[in-house]
Amino acid sequence: MSAVSVSSTCPGLYCGRINGSFEGECGVCPRGERTNMQKVCEKCTESPELYDWLYLGFMAMLPLVLHWFFIEWYSGKKSSSALFQHITALLECSVAAVVTLLVSDPVGLMSIRSCQVQMLSDWYTMLYNPSPDYVTTLHCTQEAVFPLYTIVLIYYAFCLMLMMLLRPLLVKKIACGLGKSDRFKSIYAALYFFPILTVLQAVGGGLLYYAFPYIILVLSLVTLAVYMSASEIQSFKNLVAKKKRLIVLFSHWLLHAYGIISISRLDQLEKDLPLLALVPGPALFYLLTARFTEPSRILSEGGNGH
Repeated sequence: MSAVSVSSTCPGLYCGRINGSFEGECGVCPRGERTNMQKVCEKCTESPELYDWLYLGFMAMLPLVLHWFFIEWYSGKKSSSALFQHITALLECSVAAVVTLLVSDPVGLMSIRSCQVQMLSDWYTMLYNPSPDYVTTLHCTQEAVFPLYTIVLIYYAFCLMLMMLLRPLLVKKIACGLGKSDRFKSIYAALYFFPILTVLQAVGGGLLYYAFPYIILVLSLVTLAVYMSASEIQSFKNLVAKKKRLIVLFSHWLLHAYGIISISRLDQLEKDLPLLALVPGPALFYLLTARFTEPSRILSEGGNGH
């Protein structure tokens, strides 16, 4: 039973009267529509808010960052192919993002229309199918957050397709310094993390939507500290000794700024923009305090009884 006639308002949170009629049957709203205050299915015509775009940007960055990590991990320090693979991964994800926007409604435009996210349950409508008579379930599962749920999955599909088309040819041409078993390992890694990202979006998309700003801040702080510690960066001189270290530092600063903007949402520019001055804080704090936490120094002072 897909729809029922109801004299009053439709039951449940997401069941609505179809075809915009106040006297129609209650059921699941078509894709791209959701119920309004009168429980009538209404087409979503709004543009995504800044926070929605930031969420989509975060989900788009995940495969790119993972690509770069595994390329760097498996390429080796002396491999000249890493840079070309980094550029190719950026190209793959950029083209996938553009194509995803073009195939989304409205088709052919670099813009999308969306339904406004109102609460966490909007991401999990399958859990809120009502049973008006406590016997028959009225199935009203829909994408109430259209298109934030499916557009990420479409993007991942295009990323995977472009990677399989471009990366093997590139790696075979330029990765001559690597062994035959190593040159394709970054591609194999992607074949593992893309299904993981897909399941993560399918199951935890709603939780990620509300938690991603804090995830960005925490992970970027932890990875920056780990990198600077592993690279034995204890002074500004060590930091500027290699260009790669500066690139990693500036990349983390961008992530810090992204997280701060996502949390503040820039609702009040005069109050929120000064928060960006905190971006260099963690790196400066690390550099100023690193020499006091040197393990060899602590051990030597402990041995001397200090």
